[in-house]
Amino acid sequence: MKLSQAKIILKPTIIFVLSTLFFICCKSAKQAFPPDLEARLDKIFASAPGFSGVLLVAEKGKPVYHKAFGYKSFITKEPMETSTIFELASVSKQFTAMTIMQMKEAGKLSFDDPIERYIPGLPYSGITIRHLLTHTSGLPDYQQVMDEHWDKSKIAGNVDNIAYLIQYHPAKHFEPGDKYEYSNTGFMLLASITEKVSGEDFIEYCRKRFFVPAKMTSTDIRTIDQKKKLRNLALGHIYVKDEQRYVPADSFPQYNYAIWLGNRKGPGRVSSTSEDLLKWDRLLYSNTLVKDSTLKEAFSPARLKDGSVSNYGFGWKIKESKKGKVVWHDGDNPGYATEFIRYIDADKTIILLCNNAHVKMPDILKSVESIVEE
Repeated sequence: MKLSQAKIILKPTIIFVLSTLFFICCKSAKQAFPPDLEARLDKIFASAPGFSGVLLVAEKGKPVYHKAFGYKSFITKEPMETSTIFELASVSKQFTAMTIMQMKEAGKLSFDDPIERYIPGLPYSGITIRHLLTHTSGLPDYQQVMDEHWDKSKIAGNVDNIAYLIQYHPAKHFEPGDKYEYSNTGFMLLASITEKVSGEDFIEYCRKRFFVPAKMTSTDIRTIDQKKKLRNLALGHIYVKDEQRYVPADSFPQYNYAIWLGNRKGPGRVSSTSEDLLKWDRLLYSNTLVKDSTLKEAFSPARLKDGSVSNYGFGWKIKESKKGKVVWHDGDNPGYATEFIRYIDADKTIILLCNNAHVKMPDILKSVESIVEE
């Protein structure tokens, strides 16, 4: 057989082998998640009738499941959309922490600076910025102080919250660094520190440094009036057993704190969409916000005085999974329940936003995580 003939014979073989390898590679890439992912996730929500919200599951920034369920409003029955805006509640804390990390990298503060350097008159000594970031400060709850003393016909902001902590100075819960205790007070103070150090309003800072650069066009820190004007906002709802229906959360007087504390900054108040949160997820991988070393510190557990660790970094909860390290945060506002989970080793993302605080939310989340971790 001549060489030219051999080449002609081999060509189809080579093409077949290459085609087979390409098919295998593509199939493997697609099967990073179970092949029946959609059907299995659909089944989870079918087993939770009445759930209202959005689930986005992504790998390497690409959505592999993105669906909406329920209603933006249970009164108007307007269907939920994947682009609907939700209150993020405490998922907002990661943005607050990032402002502090950027101030640190700019040389304007240190994580171990005492907070009285930036908030003079606060009657709590020995507390550092790091204590605020990691919920190890021992500070009392500012909301409780305001609830007892504030004129609720007015809307309070950080300046008011700080003034009342100084005036009424409730006792610390423990000495700084002794233990972990979740603290909205700490993150309210962090936002005020960012304003003091940057010379900018906290909301404008977040818009300029985060929301606009990431093209998070549906994301903002909005006032109550601004939210009322949104066409695509999911309203929070509470289930009333006696009436067997979901009622807007703002119908209940006990949840009015969201109104009279409506100008607070730091602990919450960011409203966003699943799509925008995925954009933020990608930005966190880009190393353009802060250095990788700073981000690693944010994703590391805090160490307490006794040498033990607390699984909270800077605005992120931390855990290990079958897929490696996970950083995550949940949020809880009247009628809302939110989850933002980042498998940073596997580059997978779960974003679950709910506007009717559904009783099966924990079960839904556990089932979704189980599938993602296969």
